[in-house]
Amino acid sequence: MKTLMDTDRALKEHGDMVYRIALLHMKNKSDAEDVFQEVFLRLVRYWDRIESEEHLRRWLIRVTMNCCKKQFDNAYRRHTVPLEEGSGREPTCEMTKEDDSLWECVQNLPELYRGVVHLFYYEQYSIREIGKILELTESTVKTRLSRARDMLREKLEAEGGR
Repeated sequence: MKTLMDTDRALKEHGDMVYRIALLHMKNKSDAEDVFQEVFLRLVRYWDRIESEEHLRRWLIRVTMNCCKKQFDNAYRRHTVPLEEGSGREPTCEMTKEDDSLWECVQNLPELYRGVVHLFYYEQYSIREIGKILELTESTVKTRLSRARDMLREKLEAEGGR
């Protein structure tokens, strides 16, 4: 039987990853924190179904992305307007000044591409693993990565030409 100490260990080991994914999708700290809490509450509820460490990591990624999608489908959220604060971007401790424009570009990608880019570049998953996590074919993952790279390249070149 798995214990509360196991969920505490999972929080310490995977909490940063879950928060980064949530922040990337939700684009603000408050919503990312809500998603973070929801994911780990679900983990406590479903802990007995986790089979291994790799299964746990994949489960957390999948549940985080699903919780983000659920937040966007929320009827209340559809009828709200975000407040414009400064640049609208919330820096994290991982970001450096040099990464600002790239981070912004990744955050502004359509959700279809944002998750694939995050899993490939930030979480270091292979194309095959991303396909399993997102329940996509490898060719779909490759196509999305290619299109996302093209979008990022165009955006960064346009910014550099200003």
